[in-house]
Amino acid sequence: MAVLVEGGVVAGLWPESTFDPWQALGAVEVGRGGVMTPGLVDCHSHLVYAGNRAGEFEQRLEGASYADIARAGGGILSTVRATRAASEDELLAQALPRLQALLADGVTTVEIKSGYGLTLADELKMLRVARRLGELLPVRVLTTLLGAHALPPEFAADSDGYIELVCEQMIPAAAAEGLVDAVDVFCESIAFSPAQTARVFQAAQRHGLRVKVHAEQLSNQSASALAASYGALSADHLEFLDEAGVQAMAEAGTVATLLPGAFHCLRETQLPPIELLRRYGVPMALASDANPGTSPICFPTLLLNLACTLFRLTPREALAGMTAHGAQALGLPELGRIAVGAPADLCLWDIQQPAELAYAVQPGRLRQRIYQGRISYHKEDAPHGC
Repeated sequence: MAVLVEGGVVAGLWPESTFDPWQALGAVEVGRGGVMTPGLVDCHSHLVYAGNRAGEFEQRLEGASYADIARAGGGILSTVRATRAASEDELLAQALPRLQALLADGVTTVEIKSGYGLTLADELKMLRVARRLGELLPVRVLTTLLGAHALPPEFAADSDGYIELVCEQMIPAAAAEGLVDAVDVFCESIAFSPAQTARVFQAAQRHGLRVKVHAEQLSNQSASALAASYGALSADHLEFLDEAGVQAMAEAGTVATLLPGAFHCLRETQLPPIELLRRYGVPMALASDANPGTSPICFPTLLLNLACTLFRLTPREALAGMTAHGAQALGLPELGRIAVGAPADLCLWDIQQPAELAYAVQPGRLRQRIYQGRISYHKEDAPHGC
């Protein structure tokens, strides 16, 4: 198959046996040989933060649960303390290698959430850093305000007061500065209630912003059905999702974003309802959830493997989850596919068949990465290590 690009979009597709070079005049040939896929889409990440939580990794291995650590002041709040203390430039310096790792494994579009500031100034700081990342590297960055990620210590006894801050200050300010594309909420027993989540959704919609939700990760709060009632782009995690929630998502067109990295790192045992999602035709996206505590993974093709081995997705479903369905979860259905007129975000891999991307956990298979029609990475041009 010959794929030709012109003006940043796919200009033509031909079987090689019928390809006429004269059809390519004025276009750019972007690859030859190997297997070509759409550029990978990571639709759920938390790349901007300071510090790390290796100590909590050890605590979990010794028997502490994620909820136990969070209630003791660790978890998200430990990252909040480090992130608040860091400058924008320090956050940028720490986030760049994480994003570069995603790009080196084929990502051309990534969503980056805030949520480790939990004050107006610090949430905006994180969003500004995320926007800067998209200016510095050849990648499409979408930003999501996750102010309702955890309850900060200043509001320890006043969760409704904090939600008011999110609704009345954070969302309006982020929207006014053009720093945000969507709004997210962690709706969970250790975070925010469905009623509080609905308040955030309503505030987001008043400012013309789409919504999404961290839902049903640790318990069933019916957050996915709630989000679907607000036309959410996606509901993410979903280990405890029930059939009513699946049906609501199917009717609303809300994407199910699966996060096998967090499932793996937390050693969870409650599987998302994959068969129900298939039965109701809910698109299943797949994302890294790259974050300091529960999924410190910046290796997208590893996530393809984990989705197959842990969740029993097929390799085809996993790849669709990190291309077309990942793009749908961001409200960008024109991405994640190879078609005439589609943006030319493409990857050429040194493999024989697409299933190899999920089958093997192996870095260095990316031969070329094309972003908006330009070759942004070529293996032959990359520096060689020892």
